[in-house]
Amino acid sequence: MAHSRRHSVLPGFGLTVGCAVLYLSLVVLIPVAAVLLEASGMGWSHFLDTALDPRVLAACRLSFLTAIAAAVINTVFGFVVTWVLVRYRFPGRRLVDSLVDLPFALPTAVAGICLAALYSPDGWVGSLLEPMGVKVAFGPAGIVVALTFIGLPFVVRTLQPVLEDLGVEPEEAAASLGAGRRQTFLRVLLPELWPALLTGFALAFARGLGEYGSVIFIAGNMPMRSEIAPLLIVTKLEQYDTAGATAIATVMLCASFLLLFAINVLQRAASRRLS
Repeated sequence: MAHSRRHSVLPGFGLTVGCAVLYLSLVVLIPVAAVLLEASGMGWSHFLDTALDPRVLAACRLSFLTAIAAAVINTVFGFVVTWVLVRYRFPGRRLVDSLVDLPFALPTAVAGICLAALYSPDGWVGSLLEPMGVKVAFGPAGIVVALTFIGLPFVVRTLQPVLEDLGVEPEEAAASLGAGRRQTFLRVLLPELWPALLTGFALAFARGLGEYGSVIFIAGNMPMRSEIAPLLIVTKLEQYDTAGATAIATVMLCASFLLLFAINVLQRAASRRLS
């Protein structure tokens, strides 16, 4: 009995898989392998001395904490923005929808300069916050603002098609059965949106962790206080300390991989519960 073969518009499994593996190798695997290979030639003592340096640890901790904080903010308010765009029709909706993608098109350096001017003590927003003792620019809070700005589109564009496909029928059915708004959200909407929320969080976190251009203008770049890991890597390279830069990059790479792997596991578990 002849086995039925699924029709594909692409010319063959072997060729497409080969192209995919080749592309991923050139773009992802070979650069990552080069970083790990460079780090392996340092020797454990030199690697640990560099990775455990207080300045390096402070920069890595700041990068991770601000990226997580910005991703959490974007997950919450990105859901609100997505809900408004999908569930409501209002004048200027298309303009608001287009503005969501502005961080994608705007050069990161321009975004950093604009945010620094806006939140500096003499800026439009900073001058209002300064009398209250709130300092945003040139500190960790400014980093969170910059990472929130560049990470918002990842959450909105991940949630938007899922919420559109979900429709209003589950909410109407829950309401007809006597469920309140809180019950409808927690037991009907949130389980369906949870995988997309985790994906948006992971994308926003990964984008913020490696951000450089928009951060350096608003962070202040003070060692041990507002210096991010990407800036420290660039500083090491400017000092011709390639080994030190590679060690920091390896630490960031391993920590990022573990966090993203954990998020991916949670996402798969949530998808299996839904199915």
